[in-house]
Amino acid sequence: MVANTCSTVQQLTDKLAASGRKYDMEKIKAAGDYAESLHEGQFRVSGDPYISHPVAVAEIVADLGLDTASICAALLHDTVEDCADKTSLKEIETRFGTEITMLVDGLTKMVTMYIEDKEEAHIENIRKMLLAMSKDVRVIFVKLCDRLHNMRTLSVKPDPKRRSTALETMYVYAPLAHRLGMQKIKQELENLCISYLDPIGYAEIQRYIEEKYGQSVGFIDNVSNAVDAKLKENAIHFELSGRIKSVYSIYRKMFNQNKAFDEIYDFYAMRIIVETELECYTALGLIHEMFKSVPGRFKDYISTPKPNMYQSLHTTVIGRDGIPFEVQIRTQEMHHVAEYGICAHWKYKSGERSKAEVDQKLEWISKLVETESNTADPDEFLEALKTDLFQDETFVFTPKGDVISLPQGSTVIDFAYAIHSGVGNSMVGAKINGMIVPIDKAPSTGDIIEILTSSSSKGPSRDWLNIVKTSEARTKIRSWFKKEKRPENIVAGKNMVDAEFKRWAHSFTEAQRNEVVAAVGQRIGYMSADDLYNTLGYGGISLSKVAGKLKDEFERSFANESENEAAEEMTVEQVKTVAPKNIKSNGGIIVDGLEGCLVKFARCCNPLPGDSVIGFITRGHGVSVHKTDCPNVELSKQAPENAGRWVNAHWEERKGSGALDLYEAQISIYVLDRMGLIADISVALSEMKVQLLQINTLKNGNDGGIINLKISCKNVEHYRSIVSRLKSIENVLDITRGYSQ
Repeated sequence: MVANTCSTVQQLTDKLAASGRKYDMEKIKAAGDYAESLHEGQFRVSGDPYISHPVAVAEIVADLGLDTASICAALLHDTVEDCADKTSLKEIETRFGTEITMLVDGLTKMVTMYIEDKEEAHIENIRKMLLAMSKDVRVIFVKLCDRLHNMRTLSVKPDPKRRSTALETMYVYAPLAHRLGMQKIKQELENLCISYLDPIGYAEIQRYIEEKYGQSVGFIDNVSNAVDAKLKENAIHFELSGRIKSVYSIYRKMFNQNKAFDEIYDFYAMRIIVETELECYTALGLIHEMFKSVPGRFKDYISTPKPNMYQSLHTTVIGRDGIPFEVQIRTQEMHHVAEYGICAHWKYKSGERSKAEVDQKLEWISKLVETESNTADPDEFLEALKTDLFQDETFVFTPKGDVISLPQGSTVIDFAYAIHSGVGNSMVGAKINGMIVPIDKAPSTGDIIEILTSSSSKGPSRDWLNIVKTSEARTKIRSWFKKEKRPENIVAGKNMVDAEFKRWAHSFTEAQRNEVVAAVGQRIGYMSADDLYNTLGYGGISLSKVAGKLKDEFERSFANESENEAAEEMTVEQVKTVAPKNIKSNGGIIVDGLEGCLVKFARCCNPLPGDSVIGFITRGHGVSVHKTDCPNVELSKQAPENAGRWVNAHWEERKGSGALDLYEAQISIYVLDRMGLIADISVALSEMKVQLLQINTLKNGNDGGIINLKISCKNVEHYRSIVSRLKSIENVLDITRGYSQ
């Protein structure tokens, strides 16, 4: 990767034309000219014309050997975001086609999406990038090139911006480059990041390197000459190079592993590039013949490649001067992959690599996207991202010899789910190297793991969610509970909410709890209280994410706020003294003795015209209308603080044959399960022209079930006719009004 970048579109196209590669120069020039016209008048913080940035990114993209579409996307990647008044994705598609537009869209932040929490908005942008990356990996190639140029020019930004950009790069983009095997970009990003995040530590290590290298300046040359002669003597064709460890690599070992500078054994490194895999092992033998090897420091990544396709032999040996150094041995093809990772494989539509092979190499991206689609909590998604990207790998084997890569610290449960969700769900134990181990045991690299399963297994334990380390295992366990244990999840979710409510020192009824949870659930995308209880129960969303919303809704609807008590008591007294007068409110309800009040129907009983009703004066939210036989009415009347707050109410008499208002009615249908039952119920409602507002189902015994419906209804007579029709459906046992839990 070169540091000197082209500054104009013309210089870029001249360089591409001189490279001898097959590019659509006309399209690249058109993209460059269009980007230049859109960015006209825009400047970077450094004072350079803004177009210099996309041109520089395009040059880095070209250095990776990527295609015409990638270079065009690099030139256009900021146009939709920064020039929204001049262009759009639709305009780019018209000019440059679907392929380039898709790449540009994946590189564009969600500028039209409003999210109040800036951190959540940032995470949503990462989600979008990963989703686009799963569809076409070139999105992340261009994004990494974009980030690399931004890091190269970060010094002109104010310190807070430098730090935040460097942190994001260190914790998202450098690990992505590592997982893609793009070591050249990864190493430069890491060194740039640490120079901004810890400039003192960076300068200190640089000083150490200069001092140590000065003390043994001829060491690498002497070792190289000896190795050169030995390899030639054995007729091996090779390329040889020596180097010093990067600043970040030394920094990580010193500060993360608490090592002194003199304890860094692989400060010096030598790379030997040979022609064949056999010559790799021959060269290794010669190196071990020449120098004493350090025990435990040999790694064979040729027979067991890393997930990012990296292959090489690593060994640490001690030279004749007593100085340890690392030797890496690989073929030319392995070296190309080590430098450029998946880019070395990616020859889009060229036929050099089948798409199936590339997709297999990128399977971990699909797993990340799967986690994203099953995780409602942004913090949890980011935690999953950190686990999957940042942690070192442990390489273990199945009994058949297949290699499985797991984040370091993963358990045998993680291994089971990495094999298949069915293996994990039926797991009853595990063996490591033939010995039975606890299920929370973390294997080591090289271990052979056998998962013990049973067809009579009752499935995973909820405790496993606290044991597993990988997002893949956690997602699969939650999916099992979501599918198989809904009634238990609902109970667990209710218990969690009850425990939270008790912390507030408020008294509440079950109906009030359900009303609050249903209201909050609808605000965040759940159709019913049970749906939110279920999600809480299986861990799809954490209670901490909804606790604040629950408290706000509870206090808004029910809580007794002391500062309003005097005013509210006065309102009750006014109700007692005002002469009876029929005042129509809304919803067809007439409240006796109260003028101009707001009326709402209680969700606990959902009264319909024809029901005997009564009104309750709420604190600041008008009159809540209940059925007189509602269980909450009797319960509330027993509370002394509610004395005098109940008022008479009745339905307005309707005259003529005008259209009737529609009301919500909740019904529970007890059934014997059979195929097509829900479809038959839906057809019956449709034939009666009854709107179905909500539906959820519960298991009731081995063969039974409860179908809870919320429907639109005119009055009690209409409700009875609906019930009569539904009872005629095969396998419907009984129907009751209200929801069953």
